[in-house]
Formats: sequence, structure tokens, C-alpha cells
Amino acid sequence: MRIRSSIINISFAMVGQILGLLISFIARIVFIQELGTEYLGLNGLFVNILSILSLVELGIGPAITFSLYKPLAENDTEKVKSLMKLYKKAYICIGILILIMGISFTPFIEVFIKTLPNIPHIHLIFLLFVINAAISYFYSYKRSLIISNQKQYIATIYRYSFFILLNIIQIIVLYLTHNFILFLVCQIIATFAENIVVSKKADKLYPYLQEKNVQKVDKLTISQITRNIRALTSHKLGGVVVTSTDSLIISKFVGLVGVGLYSNYQLIINALNIVTSQIFSSITASVGNLGVTETDEKKISIFNIVFFMNFWIYSFISICLVVLLNPFIKLWIGEDFVINTSIVLVIILNFFLTGMRKGVLTFRDALGIYWYDRHKPIFECIINLVVSLILVKQLGMLGVFIGTTISTLATSFWVEPYVLYKYGFKSSVVPFFRKYALYTIVTIIVCLITLYGVNNFRDVTIVNFIIQAFICIVIPNGIFVILFHKTDEFRYLYNLINKLIFKLLKRKNVL
Repeated sequence: MRIRSSIINISFAMVGQILGLLISFIARIVFIQELGTEYLGLNGLFVNILSILSLVELGIGPAITFSLYKPLAENDTEKVKSLMKLYKKAYICIGILILIMGISFTPFIEVFIKTLPNIPHIHLIFLLFVINAAISYFYSYKRSLIISNQKQYIATIYRYSFFILLNIIQIIVLYLTHNFILFLVCQIIATFAENIVVSKKADKLYPYLQEKNVQKVDKLTISQITRNIRALTSHKLGGVVVTSTDSLIISKFVGLVGVGLYSNYQLIINALNIVTSQIFSSITASVGNLGVTETDEKKISIFNIVFFMNFWIYSFISICLVVLLNPFIKLWIGEDFVINTSIVLVIILNFFLTGMRKGVLTFRDALGIYWYDRHKPIFECIINLVVSLILVKQLGMLGVFIGTTISTLATSFWVEPYVLYKYGFKSSVVPFFRKYALYTIVTIIVCLITLYGVNNFRDVTIVNFIIQAFICIVIPNGIFVILFHKTDEFRYLYNLINKLIFKLLKRKNVL
């Protein structure tokens, strides 16, 4: 059941993200054509500022979501009802708080912009971003119940249906009006509508949510949630500071155009992160179920498989990005939007380092062991900000991303797996780092081989890009199969995929 749910969730996440990414590329072209780079930079800046304001969420969502795993596994509807009522109150308060903070912050928005662009109604534009962020918390709490119950595919269908529809409408609005404010109003309406629809779907799936006789959450559960929130607050802080302050620093020291250029790369990186994150979030509920029903040995065994999958996915994507990212940008929106290769390589390195944490974080979140590395994000934030602010003055945009690399290696890289193995698996972390070292060395070598393989197709043309993409698919995956086909992890995944294909074909009467 766990495997089947995970596969269904992953499949829908993959399809949804691919469709979403395609429409995003089209929308970005239209955005640049109709509004220009400064609007693009402003959009990227405000998105990141709102990410910082979202710190008021304090990790409440993940903490309550973790508390749902056990009652859902035990079919304890009374406790689920109690937790969902608590969730509702918390998220309404968060939405209101973000709205108040955003309004208060509006008069000072120019502080983050090096040179003010010739864009009218900047304060109104920021307020629309604030409103969209605030209403995203209203009614959205029921989405977490669907996901916690291993039915993320349902939330995925709604998310990408609304996302694709929104992008189509926004493209039309930009073509007809060239108006950024109307563009944002469409986004607000879509956010609210999606939350309403998902909420009604949750009510149908779980009719008991509408029952009035809801008990209070017991003190022990409240204590556990509070403890996890305290730990997750620092994790939330670390994640937001490391990922969202880059654009703020670039805006302040380089300018909005720099933010605009980076935002195109960020669109691709974020899209890849979203689809890969959804792969792992799709199995989080299943791992949560595993955590309350299986032994430590079983957990380690499953983790090794997940980590192997983690490596394969991020190694393959990172190699593809090294080869294809700048050529794609050039073909997509033009040579004027291409960033220096050294900067791109550091961006990809950060993508790889962040990606290789996914398996660990999936198990940490599912097992609820946030408490033990609660201080890590604080050090991560300090290192990231200090190093980035020092290096941006010397190296420009490159220095900002090197700051992220250094902060990750100094903290998350080793702390998170150490905590998982010590408190989640009650085992030594040494085997993990051996695997990590092996996977990293393999990635570097395969990347160099792939670069050599595309050497004769360096001219940026559509034909050469297709050839390079084909080489990127064949060489890394071919080498991975040769190197790892005898491992337990590979065999497990291979057999699993074969079984799923067989069942699918049998269901369609092909076999």
C-alpha cells in the first residue's frame, strides 16, 4: 500500500510539473516581451521577500502534519478532527499576521532596491504579493490532510490544473493589457479558488471534518507539537534565509537587472526542485507510516534505497544542467540573458548539494526528529549572510552563491545525516558518508565524460541542443547502470519498476 501510494503520488507530481514547467517557459517569454527585465527582477525580489515573511508560519504545518500520521494509520478520526481544527485556527492566524506584517513593511520596500526602476505603483504591487501570500493560508490546511493520508496526487491534480489555467489567463492579460497589476490580481483569484476547491474535496473525502463535536487536542499531543514547532522554527528560518536572501542581496548590491537575469535560472532550478521535492514529499507520508510500524533495520534498508534514488536523480539532473543550462537559456530567451559560466556552475553545485539532502530530510520530517538539529539553521544563516555579504562586494553575484555553498557544507551537509542516523536509526552515520563520497566522485567523473561527449556539438543551435540532450540522457544513465546494477538498491528499484509496468500492462490487457 505504501509503495503503491508513493508511486501514484510521484507519477502525478512528475506529469503535473512537466506540464507546469512548459507553460511557465511560455509565460516567462511573454512576461519579458511585454514588461521587460526590470519587472522580472521586481517580481523575483518580491517573491523572495514574501518567502521571508512566511517565516511566521514557524513550522506549524509540518509539525501538525507529522502528528496526523499515527491517527490516520490507526483510523483515529476523533484525533484527526481535533488536529485539523487546531490546524485551521493556526493557519488563519498566520494568514492574518502575514497580511499585517506585509502592510507594515510596504513603506520600506525601496531599501532592498539598489536603483529604483521606472515602475509605477511599486507599493501597490507589493501589497498584491502580500495579499496573495496571506490568502494562501486560508482553507489550505485541509490539503495537508489529503497529503498525509498518502493521497498527494489529488492535491497535485488541483494544483497544476489551476496553475496551468492561471498561466494561460495571465498570458492573455499581458498580451491584451500589458498590465502587471491585473497579472497579479489573476494570481490572487486563482490562489483563493484553488484553496476553496481543495477544501471542498477534502470535505468529501473526509466527511467527519464537518462534524461539530470536536474534542480538544490532548495535552501530550500539544506538547509534542509545540516541541516540534520550536525545532522547526529554526529550520524554517535557515531554509528561508539561505534560499530567499540571495535575490535580496543581489538586488541591493548588483541591481534589479541582476535579479531578473538570475530569476530565469531560478525558474528552471525551482521547477526541477519542485518536481524532485514532490517525488520525496510523495513518499513522506509512506515513510511516516513506516516509522510507526517498522524496525530500525527496515528503516535503514528503505532509506538506502531512497538515498540511491536521490543520488541518481540529482546527479543526472546536475550533469544535464552543466551541459544544457546556458545553451537552453540562449535558445529560450536570448544571449543577453545568459549568466557567466562560473556563476552557473556554483548555482548547479548548490542545486546538487541541496538535492542530495532530500532523502535525509524526507526521513527526518517523516520520523519527526526536528528537535535534535534545531540549532543548525541558526549557524547556517549566520555563515550564509556573513560570507555572502563579504564576497558580493568582491565577486558580485558569484560571491552570493559561494556564500550559500560554504554555509551548506559547514552545517547541513554533515549535521542532518548525523542526526538522522543517531536519533532516527540509532546507528553509525559512517556508511552514509561513504556512500555520499562514492556518489559524488561518480557524479564528477560522469559529468566530465559527458562534457567530453558533447564537445563536438558546442555551437548553440536547436539541432545541437537535441544531440547534447540525447548524450546527456545516454551517458550518465548508461554508466550508472553499469556501475550499480549489482547493488541491492538498484535491484530493488528495478524489480519494483518491472512489477509496476507488468501490472499496468496487465490492467490494460496488453499481456
